[in-house]
Amino acid sequence: MLTYRRPEGLAEAVSMLRVQLDLVPDARLLVVDNDEQPSAASTVAEAAAGDVRVVYVHEPTPGIAAARNRALTEAGPDAVVVFIDDDEQPSETWLPTLLACREETSAAAVVGPVVSHVDGTLDPWIEAGGFFRRLRHPTGTVVTTAATNNLLLDMAQVGALRFDLGFGLSGGSDTVFTRTLSAAGGRIVWCDEAPVYDLVPADRATREWVRARASRIGNSDSRVQVYLTPAGRRPIARLRATARGLVRLLGGSARLAIGRLIGSQTHHARGTRTYLRGLGMLRGAWGSYVTEYAR
Repeated sequence: MLTYRRPEGLAEAVSMLRVQLDLVPDARLLVVDNDEQPSAASTVAEAAAGDVRVVYVHEPTPGIAAARNRALTEAGPDAVVVFIDDDEQPSETWLPTLLACREETSAAAVVGPVVSHVDGTLDPWIEAGGFFRRLRHPTGTVVTTAATNNLLLDMAQVGALRFDLGFGLSGGSDTVFTRTLSAAGGRIVWCDEAPVYDLVPADRATREWVRARASRIGNSDSRVQVYLTPAGRRPIARLRATARGLVRLLGGSARLAIGRLIGSQTHHARGTRTYLRGLGMLRGAWGSYVTEYAR
């Protein structure tokens, strides 16, 4: 579990994950603190309450990619690593379920669903736009990309692959990592029975935040697409990313306008979401990147 200046929920997260450790012999919890100073050390120590299975390390190199890489290094080449965010809650049998799926499929990675729970009443416009809804798949579905907020990695199959530090402050290093793993033949399998719950605070459940997030997702998508293309073909990749962005920009604009015309909150919100993703894709295609984790 990575953490960065989130003391209010960290102790609870450690306590919940200690319960998961009880379900899996020889499991341990590694907390990687990515603050410049080891600010989470005392919180983790207090929550661990002397439990030697809880290990704290400090990784001062700025950026989420550096923290993820530190976790892989600490785990070792023969370990199974499972990532979860410090603001998420695991389902009751989350950890053993992920591990069982890996045993059954021999996959290089197993990814589970992330279900968002909003603190308080959600703005109907945000609900209509599906801003906090994520795709789910039947268990066993092979996917080619995954985020690290509910991800198991078999280090014996991952090998020397690491998260790209160039994406450490912008986001997207998990997408680059999993697409590279998949392209190299590593299977990434979906496990729908191992959800975690993302607790969305009130300051993220706003129209301003979800609009900015939609644009950042599109921006990262184009950047990753161009980055993973061989250098000689990148001009073509930029044009393709531009075309995809324009399609979303125009389609989103049309749906947004229809929603406004007929008074449909769903069309207006989803059109806005598509439009902003397209705008982010256009910017990302030509080197304008959003630093989501800027410090």
